[in-house]
Amino acid sequence: MKERDLSKLLSLALRHQPETLNLSLDPEGWAAVPQLLANLQAKGLVVDMLFLEQVVANNDKKRFAFNADRTRIRANQGHSLPIDLGLTPASPPDTLYHGTAEKWLPAILKEGLQKQSRQHVHLSSDRETAIKVGQRHGKPVVLQVASGLMHRQGILFYQSENGVWLTEYVAPDYLKEIEKI
Repeated sequence: MKERDLSKLLSLALRHQPETLNLSLDPEGWAAVPQLLANLQAKGLVVDMLFLEQVVANNDKKRFAFNADRTRIRANQGHSLPIDLGLTPASPPDTLYHGTAEKWLPAILKEGLQKQSRQHVHLSSDRETAIKVGQRHGKPVVLQVASGLMHRQGILFYQSENGVWLTEYVAPDYLKEIEKI
């Protein structure tokens, strides 16, 4: 199994469908590593702890985290399941970015950024990450988010363990299209 394939499978199981790997997630989204490894083996996938650690460490978006003693694993954000990541409100930088596909731009500029099936809207602190995110769904567009203004107006922001900024909703008034790639 390749790192990328295991990363995709972990994203599915730890963020959206734990039943894919017959996992039990606790309220904070943690799964037992021994259970995960055994269930992967039961599916005929050769994954040991060393390979799992490699996938977690090498994931370019740092999607996953272990607890301190590496007995539990979870996704850092992006859940469609009701998971309490224990995030505390944080002060964002004045400007954040959101990457999307050009085909969705008219709806976003009209309705704002909505969390859809996830728990939060995901924002990045740099354009480059936003471009990569937007490219996954078509021709990318980068939107600038007036996050500092939003925060000063009482809108809550959180920062996940891997640096992704999260909020409930971004109204169109806080958005500015800055770049079509």
